[in-house]
Amino acid sequence: MTRISVMGGSGYVGGELLRLLVSHPACELQTVTSQRYAGEPLYRVHPNLRGLTALRFQEHDVEAVAAGSDVVFTALPHGKSFNIVPDLLQRGLKVVDMTADFRLKDPKAYKEYYAFEHKHPELLEKSVYGLPELHRADIRNSELVAVPGCMATAAILGLAPLIPDGYIDTSKIVVDAKIGSSGAGVSPTIASHHSERSDGVRPYKVTGHRHIAEIEQELSQLGGDGVKVAFTPHAVNMVRGILTTTHAFTRTNLTERDLWKAYRARYAGEPFIRMVSDKKGLYGLPNPKVTVGTNFCDIGFEVDSHIQRVIVFTALDNLTKGAAGQAVQCFNIMNGVDEQTGLNALGLHP
Repeated sequence: MTRISVMGGSGYVGGELLRLLVSHPACELQTVTSQRYAGEPLYRVHPNLRGLTALRFQEHDVEAVAAGSDVVFTALPHGKSFNIVPDLLQRGLKVVDMTADFRLKDPKAYKEYYAFEHKHPELLEKSVYGLPELHRADIRNSELVAVPGCMATAAILGLAPLIPDGYIDTSKIVVDAKIGSSGAGVSPTIASHHSERSDGVRPYKVTGHRHIAEIEQELSQLGGDGVKVAFTPHAVNMVRGILTTTHAFTRTNLTERDLWKAYRARYAGEPFIRMVSDKKGLYGLPNPKVTVGTNFCDIGFEVDSHIQRVIVFTALDNLTKGAAGQAVQCFNIMNGVDEQTGLNALGLHP
């Protein structure tokens, strides 16, 4: 049994992580920290955990967390983990980091996309980008895994099969993302106020979004040319879920048969990738509604021969496959546990 602690367990990602860990058969949850809620029972913040655990939130104390843990999940705000992770690693613990602090390999990118100087650039090469479908072998041997951003996960998984064989023009890819309100985190703002958010579709951070750095980094590693992505997210009237619609322009006359071959070659045997490209039915293309609470990523596509375009649709739950579920998937791989352990939940319908 692996002893687990979660640093920063009061947010939406932390809560989803706890939902998955309290019933994980290979985990023994030891400590959950929160400065704001220290001393309170977990269920006071996450009511779905009532009756499932007697744990209470504790203050952030690296020494106390390290003393009772084998693996630590860090679900802190961006820019906070790199003050804690080096100490945890020095004490011989494995770390699954939920922030952006170790996702990017270029330390200069942190100044451009996150407006801070990285304090431990020496750890960026040591960390492994926690996308199992691309980096499973490296995750297995890693002590520090950086869990990808939610919208970055959707965009990368949708595009990865098209990059290596030169199917598309990698200098001009357009990703349109729709995301539910939980993606904005637990701290309220005017943008999350019900009367502002409800019944609307709001584009935000239309250019220069942080996830561009991850998407371009990971996709560029798959192909010889540098990948350039135009990425624009939209806040929509749902609580959980992401749908990305990606427009890529082909270099050759691609057929649906070519695309099926590429996606099957890349994702054959992947337990959490589902191909959804059906000519019949209401759910013939990915829809985040049926992925809520699951670790599935649904991918579908259409070919637009009129303008030599491929449209790729990717749907997932931003809190599960987009964050906590993916973190647990990485934990399983790091610790020699069957990859699907604790992640077998099915979506709801309707």
